[in-house]
Amino acid sequence: MKFSVIVQDLQTALKRDTAQIRLLLARNPAMAYSKIVEIGRQTGSKYGIHLIVNFPHEGKIEEFDMYGKRDISLIIDRERKNFPIPRDIIKAKAKEIFGDVKVEDAYMYEGKEGARVWAPGGKIDILPHSLHIWTVFDQQVTAYCEWLMENVY
Repeated sequence: MKFSVIVQDLQTALKRDTAQIRLLLARNPAMAYSKIVEIGRQTGSKYGIHLIVNFPHEGKIEEFDMYGKRDISLIIDRERKNFPIPRDIIKAKAKEIFGDVKVEDAYMYEGKEGARVWAPGGKIDILPHSLHIWTVFDQQVTAYCEWLMENVY
């Protein structure tokens, strides 16, 4: 499962329905958001994952050209509590790709583990069961997510 393939598929699906989303957004923002959520769900189901398009800040839903290019969550396996590889490898790979960025343990409770990468422009939360990207998918972010999908998920 390649990150770039999933997000390209998502972007294509969202672009195909942009006119309808714009109309819904003008009339009923909740319905527009529901449509976007449905497109994410349908796209994710093709890959056996739950895909969520997020809008963490007010006004981002109006940035149509950025749909599927930032702020998504991929829930791969809700039951997993531990990574299949050492967490230190995941953190080291982030430093290798991004350079001198802050990388830390996160969500370390009830026998669970996770990591957070403070990528330029945002963050990436890596959990054994899910990946949450809170930044634009530039070349580095995409390369790191590709690596995660291949080696962690």
